[in-house]
Amino acid sequence: MASESEVLGRIRALVEQERELRGSRERDEISAESERRQLKAVEVERDQCWDLLRRRRALRASGQDPNAARPRSSGQVEGYMG
Repeated sequence: MASESEVLGRIRALVEQERELRGSRERDEISAESERRQLKAVEVERDQCWDLLRRRRALRASGQDPNAARPRSSGQVEGYMG
């Protein structure tokens, strides 16, 4: 399982990818539809990483093994209502 620092590194990389996509669109290097589709994929993966990180921290705070946390599907993460 990925360590907390690896998950944070992936989040940073996804944020940078988002910036690059927005810059590509501003420079008219990609279409608006391509930007939208790619941004959605980046956002979903970023949300999954944040979810995993929060669950790892919750397990650690409750005295459990943070490595027991597993990534959840995009449907679970994106469909969460509170």
